[in-house]
Amino acid sequence: MHTIISDNKIKLGQEAANKGAELIKEAILKNGKATIIIATGASQFEMLEVLVKKDIDWSVVTCFHLDEYIGIPETHPASFRKYLKERFAEIVKPQAFHYVNGEGDVQAECQRLHNLISKHPIDVAFVGIGENAHLAFNDPPADFESKDSYLNVELDLPCREQQMGEGWFKSIDEVPTRAISMSVNRIMKSTHIICSVPDKRKAKAVESVVNGEVTPQIPASILQKHASTYLFLDKDSASFL
Repeated sequence: MHTIISDNKIKLGQEAANKGAELIKEAILKNGKATIIIATGASQFEMLEVLVKKDIDWSVVTCFHLDEYIGIPETHPASFRKYLKERFAEIVKPQAFHYVNGEGDVQAECQRLHNLISKHPIDVAFVGIGENAHLAFNDPPADFESKDSYLNVELDLPCREQQMGEGWFKSIDEVPTRAISMSVNRIMKSTHIICSVPDKRKAKAVESVVNGEVTPQIPASILQKHASTYLFLDKDSASFL
């Protein structure tokens, strides 16, 4: 794991986007195309703002995203499909963007996405870490063993409190209790991982991920075992290291 600490979240976003763009371009140069994973949430704001301005041939880039709430329509302010369309896809217009839809048959959607992503080896995955150290919506204890690409997962209380705290929902009762999440196993199959983690509220999770044992109780600790993970922090999120 390569750890890069910036002075603030603006510079963190710039550094993460620069490295991510470099790796996407390398994949396109090598293969004539690239497949990437795009994360959502407050931690990705600064990175995405820079990434969409990069000189990348998005017409040969296929995109997947990490997770979506079950039962939330795309029109909901907290919808990750809405987030990704407004902040990324409608700006860069990639070749394809395979969204997660949590409104219908959940098992069928997980299987549909599994079939798709199994045909597209991931070149670069953009991810974050939750306040509870989750990776995507794989809350502790995370399933490190499942070979399924997408899982129907239960969201724990700290995760739901984070979503409310970031302003996506007005009350804890509004936060869904389940989501479709890309599995840990599938994320770890990515050739490169760009992990952006700003803010003081993530500092304890960052310390456990970097210095703790690799365990399902600290889901993102699994990144220690990935050959090419770049962990981008600001001084606040790195303050316990």
